[in-house]
Amino acid sequence: MPTITVSYKDLQDLIGKHIRVKELGNLLHGYCKIELDSHDEKSDELTLSVADTNMPFLWSAEGIARRLRGALGIDNGEEILVLAKDSDKSDKSNKSSNYSVIVNSSVDEVRPFISCFVAKLRKGTISEHLLKQLIQLQEKVCEGYGRRRKKVSVGLYPCAKIKFPVYYKAVLPESVSFIPLDFVQEMTLKEILEAHPKGKEYAPILEAHDKYPILIDSDDNILSFAPIINSERTGKVSEEDSTLFFDATGTDETALRIVTNIFAYALHDRGFDIVPVRMQFSKKSCITPDLTRESIKIKKDDINAWLDLDLHESEVALLLNKAGYDFNNWTAIIPSYRGDIMHSVDVIEDIAMMYGYENIKPLALTTLTRGKSLPIVPLLNKSRELVVGLGFQEVMNLMLTNKKILYEKMAIADFGTVEIAQPMSETHSVVRSWLTPLLMSILEKNKHASYPQRIFEQGLVTARKGDVIHDYERLAILSCHHTANFTEIKQILDYLFKSLSIEYILQEVEHGSFIPGRVGRIVIKSSGENNKNSQSSKEIKVGFIGEIHPAVLKNFELDLPVVTLELNLSEIFEVVKK
Repeated sequence: MPTITVSYKDLQDLIGKHIRVKELGNLLHGYCKIELDSHDEKSDELTLSVADTNMPFLWSAEGIARRLRGALGIDNGEEILVLAKDSDKSDKSNKSSNYSVIVNSSVDEVRPFISCFVAKLRKGTISEHLLKQLIQLQEKVCEGYGRRRKKVSVGLYPCAKIKFPVYYKAVLPESVSFIPLDFVQEMTLKEILEAHPKGKEYAPILEAHDKYPILIDSDDNILSFAPIINSERTGKVSEEDSTLFFDATGTDETALRIVTNIFAYALHDRGFDIVPVRMQFSKKSCITPDLTRESIKIKKDDINAWLDLDLHESEVALLLNKAGYDFNNWTAIIPSYRGDIMHSVDVIEDIAMMYGYENIKPLALTTLTRGKSLPIVPLLNKSRELVVGLGFQEVMNLMLTNKKILYEKMAIADFGTVEIAQPMSETHSVVRSWLTPLLMSILEKNKHASYPQRIFEQGLVTARKGDVIHDYERLAILSCHHTANFTEIKQILDYLFKSLSIEYILQEVEHGSFIPGRVGRIVIKSSGENNKNSQSSKEIKVGFIGEIHPAVLKNFELDLPVVTLELNLSEIFEVVKK
């Protein structure tokens, strides 16, 4: 949840209306999902917590004011940003009449995407307060939405010190040097990563690459070492400047476009004309910022189904205009600075916010139920308490993981995985089908900790059998130390089942994750007494136990032996309750 500070007076000026602090707090909560944490009357600063991390345009006073101007009816519809002409004959610092950036193909493997524009203040120079707001927006966007500069990073430069065209290319770490921001001596790119505070902080972004990206102008002045640090000479904006050069570089082209448009609108709201820049790539050229607006269809019936509101098209148009959309023929035209609209439901949410949640009448309850725990919960709790009593530490992993951890590193085939249709990342692309691999990952990340390491997890897993998907409550126990062996883990199994009054047998089994001959399938009987002599009993496979194979240990970069057992508590419960 990003926290930002803005000037109370400045925010009112941007909105164009005097609003009392308490009323402002209500407006921020209702229309922006922002909480007003405090107001320092001495400094006139408001501290705000932004709840919706998918709307980074609200991480600045300009974006908040734009949203509230629409909601309060001060503006009607989206404030369309009209780009100024890309020539400036009065700018004597540039011999060329056009702003352009030439992108070398050397950046393709490092940081392939870049977007730029020039912002010219219509009157005066940059104020101290505006500079502070720009730096805050830059930091918040790069750290949050930009994934700590890995996905997107932003640079702002005094345009008067730059000779166009600007070149974006990748170079060897020791081939160039410049004075980085807030330093006094020249440093190579390699030295910056080793000695500069920002270099050390963000060095992991570039550690897998042999060449590093830079922006350099036609006079061979380096503007920045992207995404690490600007130049002290050409990359430091001051209150004397009136024209800025903006760049955003990154690995996600869509995110880059959104961030560029957020800054273009923010600067336009502050009285800047936004001048486009021609981007010349090796195989194409384009103009940025790209202010193309996407559209999405919505249905009246969907609005009624979600909000229980029977709205006419003209009413929907009015509400969406307040939220910054254009609307015609049940089609919403999305503001170009928003990247959070992925479904018509997202548009309907904006309709609800502009209508006012407090104006939507709640429905009366049609059913009456009493909350209670699921019948299996006592078994889950008792199992966890027993393992804790043995000195094991409980851990909790995410439900989402990936096939590499579940199967490839565990040296087994996929036995039925539920995959995410459109995953946000490969790391979290499937639902976990068993627990042991995730415990192994924890060991891999904690090799620096002292041994023995004894951990367990009780949680839900999901597995596919044919076209049917099943959820199971499982328990996995893992022990890692110099003398971990099968006897140790079997003693734990004996203790658990004796405490639960369950008899079991072990069957020989082959399992790629375990050492052959040191792995067993755990089987219990389905009869009420768990009598292994009963002729009517049915054998139920409820888990496995064994010593992890050395090849699997190597996959997780572990040097010590590991023993584990994993139980299907859902299957055990079905037997026990009978």
